Amino acid sequence: MTTLDLRPLGNTGLKLSSVGFGASPLGNVFGPVSDHDAIASVREALRLGINFFDTSPYYGGTLSEKVLGKALKALGVPRNEYIVSTKCGRYAEGFDFSAERVTKSFDESLERLQLDYVDILQCHDIEFGSLDQIVNETIPALQKLKEAGKIRFIGITGLPLGVFTYVLDRVPPGTVDVILSYCHYSINDSTLEDLLPYLKSKGVGVISASPLAMGLLTESGPPEWHPASPELKAACQAAAAHCEEKGRNISKLAMQYSLSNKDISSILAGMNSVKQVEENVAAANDLATFGKDEKTVSEIEEILKPVKNQTWLSGIQQI
Repeated sequence: MTTLDLRPLGNTGLKLSSVGFGASPLGNVFGPVSDHDAIASVREALRLGINFFDTSPYYGGTLSEKVLGKALKALGVPRNEYIVSTKCGRYAEGFDFSAERVTKSFDESLERLQLDYVDILQCHDIEFGSLDQIVNETIPALQKLKEAGKIRFIGITGLPLGVFTYVLDRVPPGTVDVILSYCHYSINDSTLEDLLPYLKSKGVGVISASPLAMGLLTESGPPEWHPASPELKAACQAAAAHCEEKGRNISKLAMQYSLSNKDISSILAGMNSVKQVEENVAAANDLATFGKDEKTVSEIEEILKPVKNQTWLSGIQQI
């Protein structure tokens, strides 16, 4: 069995599995998941070499954290063998990036996760808050948690790429250790690539989530609430149909496309079943063994050319 790549995360000293376990689906955000299935999928992830698990109090109104915590506890894996990141500032009831709220919410997260510390705490979807508050109040509050040994590293997440440079240009070097970007490194949108040299110069690690563009790059297509334009949805549907005709799976190709950039430490994909875990790891192992299917990928890129890098405004989605 091929083991997953472990990739360094900026200057943190952490090494993340190239495939990361996005735990939002454990919060029942894409349909109900039993405790049995949740524990089985986390067990399989660890068995196949995934060591990075990402959650947030926002996912499923705290349910994702509780279920992930329960699964990790049930499996009894030594704490130093896995990396957990959670978030603060975004909750089922709305956004609050105040120092008081993020400090309190993090203690609540630790309790739900049944952990003494988390490896990475990230300010969640910062474009919905005041970026100056993030710089002057939220991140200093996270630094206090770091000094107290409750978190090891500090991160920020968001959809518009401009929020990262805004914050990183205004905090002392080394304050923010990692950024989590989503939907900007997949076949239809690779704009994150332009930011990688800048992030590297700042010593910041990069995690990219949603390689399937929140369901656009799947055979079944995106959920109804997906904020992409009708043109982008139609082009992705055409690309998926083209892959199917060729006996290929667009989701697997999209996952491999994202995984092939080694400057990105981990590709986070939402998982809630053993089958999904196995498919994501198989995509990575096949890529390592056989390389990318360049021909089909370039055919998909041709189909998506008219809508390449077309993004959407951050909306409050139903996660």
